[in-house]
Amino acid sequence: MATATFRFYEELNDFLAPERRGRAFARRCARAATTKHMIEALGVPHTEVELVLVNGESVGFDRLVAEGDRVAVYPKFEAFDITPLLRVRTQPLRELRFVADAHLGGLAHLLRLTGFDTLYDNAFADDAIERLAREQQRIVLTRDRDLLKRRGITHGCYVRALRSEAQLREVFERLDLARSARPFTRCLDCNGLLRPIDKALVEARLPPMVRERYQRFTACSACERVFWEGTHWQRMRETVAAVLAPPAS
Repeated sequence: MATATFRFYEELNDFLAPERRGRAFARRCARAATTKHMIEALGVPHTEVELVLVNGESVGFDRLVAEGDRVAVYPKFEAFDITPLLRVRTQPLRELRFVADAHLGGLAHLLRLTGFDTLYDNAFADDAIERLAREQQRIVLTRDRDLLKRRGITHGCYVRALRSEAQLREVFERLDLARSARPFTRCLDCNGLLRPIDKALVEARLPPMVRERYQRFTACSACERVFWEGTHWQRMRETVAAVLAPPAS
């Protein structure tokens, strides 16, 4: 069995045992172990990794670890574009689409509010999430590290925050979502697309007070739920404005 030296950077250290954080350490590797196998054996989901350097050279997850290798593992880079260096994935996702696990219903709701295609069902099993991620090329959002280690999941995000709005801010910052947001374009219940609809077509379905006060409406193309700009909409607009606001200098 080969012995290699590993060093993890920035927030990837959160997944390591305390004595391995922020430092290089040696580790004996299983026979024919790949970089992906060893990274995950040390506790880091492969979906959190953006760049792997072995002896200074960018490699893929399938690179076999050899005796004396020095393996440096990096998370997503915020400050500069490292696309020419990447070897760990064959291609980026063309569209930002998500599937959230059973513990992130509030986050899924807020992502739909900001216009992102987000699948969620509190009955989703891990196998179903993996299948949706693979077949529909979705980014998995979860607080379950083991879920992100599944072979069929190539893109994922381990959510650290506990409260829904803090989770939304975290995901927006980590994945740079602000430029792609399209608030109030998706149904909060079923994820369908919203379309403007004439009041006359939905008037019979409206509560009397809503019928009197409001003139503009949208309807879901999938479940046909009707939305209007009431007091709840104002609160949601404040939430959206807060997450889309540029960070304070």
